[in-house]
Order: sequence, then C-alpha cells, then structure tokens
Amino acid sequence: SKQWYQRRVRALKGLKYMLLCKIMLGAPEEVQSLLTGKMGLKYSGRGIDAMQAIADAGKKRDIAIFNQTISKYEAELQKDGVIESHLKALYDTLLEKNLVRIIEPYSRVQLSHVAETIALPYEVVERKLSQIILDKKFSGILDQRSGVLIVFDASEEDQTYTYALETISHMGKVVDALFKKAQKLS
Repeated sequence: SKQWYQRRVRALKGLKYMLLCKIMLGAPEEVQSLLTGKMGLKYSGRGIDAMQAIADAGKKRDIAIFNQTISKYEAELQKDGVIESHLKALYDTLLEKNLVRIIEPYSRVQLSHVAETIALPYEVVERKLSQIILDKKFSGILDQRSGVLIVFDASEEDQTYTYALETISHMGKVVDALFKKAQKLS
C-alpha cells in the first residue's frame, strides 16, 4: 500500500542518516555492525551500499576510494542535499588528513610530489595546504615561486611574554610594600 511504501522510504532515509552520523563522528567501523543487524538487512539496497562504501573509504582514510565511491553511487549520494553537504565536509577532512600524513616526514617537500602522491591537481593541493597553514593545523610556509612547502617543527608556545607579565606583577607588589614601609618611616 501507499502508506507502507512511504514508511519504508522514511525508514530508509533515517537509516542512511544514522549511517552518515556514524561516518561523520569518526566511527565508520560501527556502520558495519548497524548493517548486519535486523534493520540493515531489511533495508539493503544501492543507497545503503553507497553509505557502506563511504564508511569503508573513511575507515581507510583514502581520498581516491572516496572519490571512486562518489562517482559510482552518484545518483544515491547526490540527490539528497543533507548527505551531499556532509560528504563535502567529509571530503575536506579526508583531504586534510591525507595531506598532513604525506607531508609530516619532510622538512621541505615539492608540492608537485605531494600532488602526485595524493593523485590530485597541483592547484587543489596548494589551496588546501594554504588553508591548513592559515588555520594553524600545520606549521609551515608555502614558497610559491619554487613550489615548495617548508615544514616547521611544532614549537612550544613562547613563555617570555607570560614570564615578563609575572615579573612586572611581582615588581609592582615589591614597590607597593616598599612604599608602605617608606610611609611608616616618615
């Protein structure tokens, strides 16, 4: 009947959103346990397969598999605005993690090498690395003239300013105490 069909469609959408939540919360391994349960078996299909493939790409933290999955299940993933917008956020997160993983071992690295390694256009890699640096998620400088990323060691925050403020505060207390003693003498 029509009501049964509408309920099934809503339940399927709810299950997809639940799977999406697990993926976005960084728990893609929980997707499999949800899908092997009663609800997952009852509502299996291409839409659920698409979410499982996205979870697998998230678990492997592989941007190439993620992009292949988006292409393969384009109709199932991109016709739902909620899923599509969250997948864009997940893509950004995966890209960021992949780039950081690639550049971590280096003190200087050619952007062309990073782009080759991650199999993305040079411009995309350059733009994302700029964003990562500006967001202070990674310390470094992009030398655009030579196409090199110069990586800085994560340094501890400089405590000089804090120590100077403490010293001034203590000096103020000393001066106040001396002033009181000088008043008592006069």
